[in-house]
Amino acid sequence: MGPKGDDGEKGDPGEEGKHGKVGRMGPKGDKGEKGLLGIPGGKGKAGTVCDCGRYRKVVGQLDISVSRLKTSMKFVKNVIAGIRETEEKFYYIVQEEKNYRESLTHCRIRGGMLAMPKDEAANTLIADYVAKSGFFRVFIGVNDLEREGQYVFTDNTPLQNYSNWNEGEPSDPYGHEDCVEMLSSGRWNDTECHLTMYFVCEFVKKKK
Repeated sequence: MGPKGDDGEKGDPGEEGKHGKVGRMGPKGDKGEKGLLGIPGGKGKAGTVCDCGRYRKVVGQLDISVSRLKTSMKFVKNVIAGIRETEEKFYYIVQEEKNYRESLTHCRIRGGMLAMPKDEAANTLIADYVAKSGFFRVFIGVNDLEREGQYVFTDNTPLQNYSNWNEGEPSDPYGHEDCVEMLSSGRWNDTECHLTMYFVCEFVKKKK
């Protein structure tokens, strides 16, 4: 190999390389001086007059719609769900055959009680419910389990103001008929507690 030659002429500058990574942000600077007050804005447009009559009409229509919705909900409960109600209570026929004590427990664990028809209106409503459901008899919340012959409702209130015994009832010739069934006629009959049949639960409406 021969000796190294002389340096050639300097070439043209190359293209600009890629930017490196952005460095860390520096410390926050001092707060600047408060700027000058801006020019006041122009006067706004006058508001429109309220068409309150139209809005009252809309509110009235909404009230009517809510009322219709409540009526529809009541229809669903009464016809589809099979529930009957008064101002204070709901009544529901449980279509499961159970003895009297099982019926009591079933209603209680669901927040209700075995139905207690304490007046003619409640008795008529339950009887109509039973008859239209196609049943002949159901347990109701009346018994003399604590003291023979002393019938009470399941909340331990006595039958002082109302009862609707069938003719010749309660009879209980052998001392075994300590529970009460309601017939589809609305009449009551004492019966043995170990028998199984459908029953009616009642639920107190929650106050709003």
